[in-house]
Amino acid sequence: GNLWVMVPAVLIAAVVMLVFSGPIARFVERHPTFKILALAFLILIGALLVIEGWNPEVVHNYHLRNYIYFAMAFSVIIELINMRLRKTEQPVHLHNQPTLAEGERA
Repeated sequence: GNLWVMVPAVLIAAVVMLVFSGPIARFVERHPTFKILALAFLILIGALLVIEGWNPEVVHNYHLRNYIYFAMAFSVIIELINMRLRKTEQPVHLHNQPTLAEGERA
């Protein structure tokens, strides 16, 4: 019945994903902690889907989806705060740190 809505929605979603995939990939490459966070999100969502497959009432009755989404949002906010703090702090300079000579490899 609503195919005229679904087809454009899928096409628009595909275009949006193609447009933003590059910038998101570059962001994740620059911030490896977000890679771990994204992996944890995938595991959480996968576990939720498995639980929902076994017993959908459990997910609904205990509001598991709300708890998981809140935990995900909270962890992203904390990671953004950590990124901001790491950006503003000065790097640590060690005393008596050996330096590499010209052309020498580590």
